[in-house]
Amino acid sequence: MAKIIVITSGKGGVGKTTTSASFASGLALRGHKVAVIDFDVGLRNLDLIMGCERRVVYDFINVINNEATLKQAMIKDKHCDNLFVLPASQTRDKEALTKEGVERVLKELSQEYDYIICDSPAGIETGALLALYFADEALVVTNPEVSSVRDSDRILGILDAKSQKAERGESIKAHLLVTRYAPKRVDAGEMLSLEDIQGLLRIPLMGVIPESETVLQASNAGTPVIHMQGSDVSEAYKDVVSRFMGEEKPLRFVQAEKVGFLKRLFGG
Repeated sequence: MAKIIVITSGKGGVGKTTTSASFASGLALRGHKVAVIDFDVGLRNLDLIMGCERRVVYDFINVINNEATLKQAMIKDKHCDNLFVLPASQTRDKEALTKEGVERVLKELSQEYDYIICDSPAGIETGALLALYFADEALVVTNPEVSSVRDSDRILGILDAKSQKAERGESIKAHLLVTRYAPKRVDAGEMLSLEDIQGLLRIPLMGVIPESETVLQASNAGTPVIHMQGSDVSEAYKDVVSRFMGEEKPLRFVQAEKVGFLKRLFGG
């Protein structure tokens, strides 16, 4: 049976879809068979990030409504042979997602895949609630700012109260991922520190993704940023996957780079 992981947050624009694409790709690069599902009905950005938007014929809602089979709707990733994308619909209403339909799709996928990554929309509407309802584990994505952390705290409350595991008296294992982290701005008091964020959310830190223009470049190229070899963001996502698999990895990209005397003196 597959392990179902939801990538979630309360606030929009924190990097959930970027994370879903790179986290799913990282698992696939390690030899696991992975499906990643876009739950953001009406917007549909995952296929853009993964560079398969022109290959979308059928979508998640078509499968739920029995207008297409999973085999027809799943799109094979161009970078990893064992990674497949199930895109969201761009034309349907969010209410087209149903608990029964989502459960049927997840059960069918669980028979073939090792991991199912659910890319949740922001907020607490239907798509977001269904993305987390069936999850075994959650990766809670937040930026180092007060509003983002507060909204993530609300999502943790929903995971504890409205998931299928919560209904059974169990708990979803939640991990914290901090994105767009800039150590210099933290030192200047412009961003929350990792200690501040962990103190507020009280869940284990899975990783820190540095603020970088590489993310935008990768998105525009339709390539998950984990494939941008040599970049700090790619390395950070690889570390996240390693930690998820139980490996010990020291945190990187969390300290401001020290500027040497000559560089301070002459600039550059």
